[in-house]
Amino acid sequence: MIDTMQLGILQKERRNNIVKKNLLVAQSGSPSAAINATLCGVVEQGLANEKIDKIYGAKNGLMGVLSERFVDLTEILEDPEARQQLCRTPSSVLGACRMKLSPWEETVFEYEKAISIFRKYNIGYFIYIGGSHSMDTAYKLSTYCEAHDIHDIRIIGVPKTIENDLPNTDHSPGFGSAAKYVATTIAEIACDCHVYALPSVTLVEIAGTESGWLTAASALARINGEQAPDLIYLCEKPFSIDRFLSDVRDKMTQKHSLLIAVSEGLRNEDGTYLSDSLQSHAEDVFGHKILAGVARFLEEILRQEIGCKVRSVELNLMQRSASHLASQTDITEAIRIGRVAVAFAVEGGDGEMACIKRISNEPYKSEMSFVPLDTVVHGVKKVPQEWICPEGNDITQEMMEYLLPLIQGEISCSYRNGIPIHFHIPR
Repeated sequence: MIDTMQLGILQKERRNNIVKKNLLVAQSGSPSAAINATLCGVVEQGLANEKIDKIYGAKNGLMGVLSERFVDLTEILEDPEARQQLCRTPSSVLGACRMKLSPWEETVFEYEKAISIFRKYNIGYFIYIGGSHSMDTAYKLSTYCEAHDIHDIRIIGVPKTIENDLPNTDHSPGFGSAAKYVATTIAEIACDCHVYALPSVTLVEIAGTESGWLTAASALARINGEQAPDLIYLCEKPFSIDRFLSDVRDKMTQKHSLLIAVSEGLRNEDGTYLSDSLQSHAEDVFGHKILAGVARFLEEILRQEIGCKVRSVELNLMQRSASHLASQTDITEAIRIGRVAVAFAVEGGDGEMACIKRISNEPYKSEMSFVPLDTVVHGVKKVPQEWICPEGNDITQEMMEYLLPLIQGEISCSYRNGIPIHFHIPR
């Protein structure tokens, strides 16, 4: 028989024999109002796990990894109040990057360098928070490790995108808060648009190059009685100028002031972006067109063809940085997904992306799961055609039911001198 004292000694010895590894986390791609909440979840789970010693944060994503620009989050975010403040802070406190990792079959230099740095800092777990290109980076690193029999470094991707275009997850953290901001802003703009008796059209351009989820969220402005937006055009449907003008003329027989929401990635019937006529055809490092200006393009057409007062509004950076309008549901799920990503890695998970599965709408329930990274990196989640009205100028009730739970709840902000206080990583 082992007495209580002996049992305590044995348990202590087992704890002391645990091989501890360090955790590295980085943020990448476009920021959101929820990406720091995911970072908070990663840190909280890391602090609670006895198999993790230090938690490092890489500044500016993969670029920070390769240049060893690390900060010790174990110390910086040890205080619960600091982590709470982090969750209320927009953008990516660790910084981001848009670095494309070459396939390791072509060149292994960056991969070998990353692995050597992981070894140097005793990194056993790498959590990469970001969108589709960040998941591509995580996928390439994990396949390199697998091909080279590196099994002591586990790589997990965690989704983040306001555009909600990552496949195999019901939605991505960051989308709910952006949707809440878009819906609120549309409702507020509508109040302003209707104060004058003169006929007018206001066009609001909303983020979405390949998918129209965030533009669809503009319809949530109606849930408290507002009629706007009057027309909604998503990039999933080919856009016809003639049909658009017909829609506007028809609506203007019913009311004198219109508000129209449009996706930045609208294309005409032959697949050309409407905004191409205003652009220099510039592309980012991933070969994607840099888009802006579709609302201005349509503004000129309406001015010439309709002749009324027309103005265009581009929501731009505000869609991803409005933490004062963050969704509590979004922030809560962002924290949860960060926590489960770390727990999954420590338990042996590797080469997968954390995802959200919706259980029900009323009451809203979700659970966290994982999917292989290779099922994520080569696709775009588009709005289902059946969630867009047949005329292509609005959304259906099914889409409203999908969107509504994601914008519920408000977070409390701390204010100083009249404006919110934000958390900053020491330089």
